[in-house]
Amino acid sequence: MKKILILIFGIIFCSSMSFGQKGQSSPIKVGAAKVNITPSKDELGPNSLGIHDSVYCRAIVIDNGVTSAALITVAGNQNERAWITSTERMEKELGVPAKNVVLSSTHSHSVGRIPGLEDKIFAAAKEAKAKLQPARIGWGKGVSYINVKRDIIDPKTRKWWEGPNYDGASDKTVYVITFEALDGTPIAVYYNYAMHAVIMGQYDMVSGDVPGATSRYIEDSYDNKIVAVWSEGAAGDQNPIFFQQTFDLRDIRIKDYAKRGEDISNSMPPGGVGLDRSNPTVQRLMKEQEMVNNAMGVMLGEEVKHVMRGVDRTADKAEIKAAQEVLTFPGRRRTNQGRGGIEGTYVDGDSVTIRVGVLLLGDIALGTVNGEVYNPIATQFIKESPYARTMMVTIANGSATTGYIPDDASFGQNVFEVLSSRLKPGYAERGIIDGILDLMDKVK
Repeated sequence: MKKILILIFGIIFCSSMSFGQKGQSSPIKVGAAKVNITPSKDELGPNSLGIHDSVYCRAIVIDNGVTSAALITVAGNQNERAWITSTERMEKELGVPAKNVVLSSTHSHSVGRIPGLEDKIFAAAKEAKAKLQPARIGWGKGVSYINVKRDIIDPKTRKWWEGPNYDGASDKTVYVITFEALDGTPIAVYYNYAMHAVIMGQYDMVSGDVPGATSRYIEDSYDNKIVAVWSEGAAGDQNPIFFQQTFDLRDIRIKDYAKRGEDISNSMPPGGVGLDRSNPTVQRLMKEQEMVNNAMGVMLGEEVKHVMRGVDRTADKAEIKAAQEVLTFPGRRRTNQGRGGIEGTYVDGDSVTIRVGVLLLGDIALGTVNGEVYNPIATQFIKESPYARTMMVTIANGSATTGYIPDDASFGQNVFEVLSSRLKPGYAERGIIDGILDLMDKVK
């Protein structure tokens, strides 16, 4: 397969495959845990107005007696340092190879910086491993209509802008991996959906947003005896379908800044200022946002539970295989400004990197990318995967240096994700797909 990419690591990392006989599966054990990572009031950033709801790091550890793997999601955003530090500790102290860890982010825009994040990630993995018990793994898929393509031609200006594009590409699939004890008692669920966690952004308060609300709802439904782990699908161009309150609150911020002589109409309004919380309109819009956030958590949570109830094919044995690779692409640097609706101008920039990976749990395949991937890239990858049970997990295992990762066709859209991308058009879509498929070939 033709490569337009450069391998940075020098070698491809593959899991130990000394199973005694190639292709032999081993009985699995599974443990799960969640750790509260909510910052204290003293740790909040200067633009944060407080804590709306607690946020967590959730972890699932799978062990087959030969090797082990971990599925971990942190509220907000992990970064390169947190990924490197926490996975190195997992490998050294817990015996979980770093290459076997899928460490992803909910990408909630309402979390902010978490002090000591790498220690808290490790603590979640350690607790999950301590709870290992004989288990079975299952797979299922559902559908939820709470996401939408977020790039649209504005009906008034006829320029590209942000809004619900009901005709745009949008994968509605909810991908679900279930973990249960041998007596059928649920241990954990790992679910994957493509949607930005941005509903609570205008609150300027710490919140787990829709991922937090969904996991909380699922866990409550099982009397908090299960850990529900969200993983981010290819949501680079996907917003919640009901998002109007955010647009309205942005407009209020913009008008407030305009009164002070500052035009932020074509930029992202900064948080923490520009909204009078005593204004009845602001109060109503924020209350609506909170209701929409909780409603989406219920709707997505109900679909995950529906899929869980329908899983009738489980396995108590599984091979664990993994590989990762860092790819390099031609970069660009933008020379003008504007959030959307204008054509970007660019000069050649430094090369940019994307880390891709694959984790196989028996016949379940997780393709990983450490950036914000556009939806069509994931759907094409899943279509081409040799495994019927495939999902893509994004914002996983560190941080890409690219910014957003649009598919090739979307580079003609003058929206903020495309305008800000440091990728040159025509490289990343096939590069990511072929890169993960090649890794699958190498570990199968």
